[in-house]
Amino acid sequence: MATSTSVNHAGQWAQISTTTPAKSISKLDSFIQSQAENKTFWFLLSLVFQGVFFLPLPALLIYYFNAPTLIVIITLTLFFANIIAGMGGAGIKTLLKLFVASIAIQVLMAIICML
Repeated sequence: MATSTSVNHAGQWAQISTTTPAKSISKLDSFIQSQAENKTFWFLLSLVFQGVFFLPLPALLIYYFNAPTLIVIITLTLFFANIIAGMGGAGIKTLLKLFVASIAIQVLMAIICML
């Protein structure tokens, strides 16, 4: 015996908006896709940025903060991963994600070794 004022009303669930994270992800995805024609620029920028800021980082951390030598292996692995991805013809999405991931790993590694 159902009445006209049912508790399970389909209109209730349609009003809840969960598009905020989806909008930011779609904006990020559209930005990445718009940069597809600039793939060479992003590849060279990642190499220069890592070569200037992050390749000297292991020497600094090992000499001044007595960091383990594993830092050299991590730094060179990230640098050569960017070279292989860029020269191997990886897509723009892979290049940018690898660039951001290598920056995050390097900064986190430096913070941990300085503490």
